[in-house]
Amino acid sequence: MSQRRVAVIQAGTSLFDTPRTLDRMEAHCEAAAAQGVELAVFPEAYVGGYPKGLNFGAVLGSRSPEGREDYLRYWKSAIDVPGAETARIGSFAAKMKAHLVVGVIERDGATLYCTALFFGPDGMLLGKHRKLMPTGTERLVWGQGDGSTIPVFETEIGRIGAAICWENYMPDLRQSMYARGINLWCAPTVDERDIWQASMRHIAYEGRTFVLSACQYMTRADAPENYTCHQGNDPETVLIRGGSVIVNPLGEIIAGPIYDREAIITADIDLDDVIRGKYDLDVAGHYARPDIFSLQVNNACQNPVSFSAQEIDAPLLTMKIE
Repeated sequence: MSQRRVAVIQAGTSLFDTPRTLDRMEAHCEAAAAQGVELAVFPEAYVGGYPKGLNFGAVLGSRSPEGREDYLRYWKSAIDVPGAETARIGSFAAKMKAHLVVGVIERDGATLYCTALFFGPDGMLLGKHRKLMPTGTERLVWGQGDGSTIPVFETEIGRIGAAICWENYMPDLRQSMYARGINLWCAPTVDERDIWQASMRHIAYEGRTFVLSACQYMTRADAPENYTCHQGNDPETVLIRGGSVIVNPLGEIIAGPIYDREAIITADIDLDDVIRGKYDLDVAGHYARPDIFSLQVNNACQNPVSFSAQEIDAPLLTMKIE
């Protein structure tokens, strides 16, 4: 069956309050399930938060004690993958009987990653994608992903993958995902600008894929009182205004964009439109020129420290100091 109902969820985080964010997420999932969706996409950094406006006490060559406290608070709001929070999110997918893609802040040791998680309709965590290149000052607080987490999942509703926010501007990443046959391109973001719509339409048209872009809608009221926000402290101040959208493989907007409120944006799609679109443009197939251009993807996990099995199994050595 090629007919599917998909959705993007335009919603905001309760910043630095992950349990409250998950409560809100559960309510959105229940509402989306009532509309019969088979895939729901949540925004970038939805669980864990996107602390827009914070500078984390950094200037070139110096970090402040207050900034370190901000990072600690952010780290405590992040989640382990897998962990208790992913189990709860999986339960949302299972209740929906739908696939779920959600942006989270992943905690791995002391390092944070901007990550997209993929869940199946049985609630299982299928895998993750870590953002390859944080943008601008995001690099202060997020690590870089590697090629081991650029999945495209073959599912009963299509081939699902994700590129987070400005990763969508990386031509090589796009081409690698086109080559994997993606047809449900998920784009969690916090980019609220009008030009983002042009980018989503371009990717849909270039890759002949459906694009589902979910952006946060967040106000100052979603952040705690002790939050130094350069946009101001009026609770009604909009920090991220939305702009979530769904685009078909010919680059036509079929749902959204919606601004300045939370929303569940749905569309009924026909996956056969992907093949119809690739009739005259398949950039990883008949429209490629491998005799001239080539792309090599390193999909190995890049561990900063590796231990041999012999070293791991060997007894601990102690040094006696006289």
